[in-house]
Amino acid sequence: MSDFVQSLRLWFAPQRIRDEGDTPDYRFSLANERTFLAWIRTALALVGGGFAVDQFLPDLRWGVRVGLALALLAAGVLCALRAVNHWVRCERAMRRDEDLPVSRFPALLSLAVAVVALAMVVVVLFGWAG
Repeated sequence: MSDFVQSLRLWFAPQRIRDEGDTPDYRFSLANERTFLAWIRTALALVGGGFAVDQFLPDLRWGVRVGLALALLAAGVLCALRAVNHWVRCERAMRRDEDLPVSRFPALLSLAVAVVALAMVVVVLFGWAG
């Protein structure tokens, strides 16, 4: 079974993680959980921002409004999925006494948010009406 499929199974059966290696210090597991919750808060903020753009900027040109809203919503969805994936990968690494996994996702998420923010700056500077 591939590592991805095994990780995906752990999303829905986290008790199986106990079969991996040794139990780490609880402080590390709790820190991993706090990181997971921070990712979820970020995902919720992105989803909320997407809905806010769609609902509170009705004068914005339809394509621009929908594009910005969908970009924020997509980033929120990816962030939420990445949160659970990152939690599982880190928990497994700690139990196996391996290095924590690295990821490009934070950089990609930052770039996506920066692009949307720059688009919003353009909207603010040059007006909303199409």
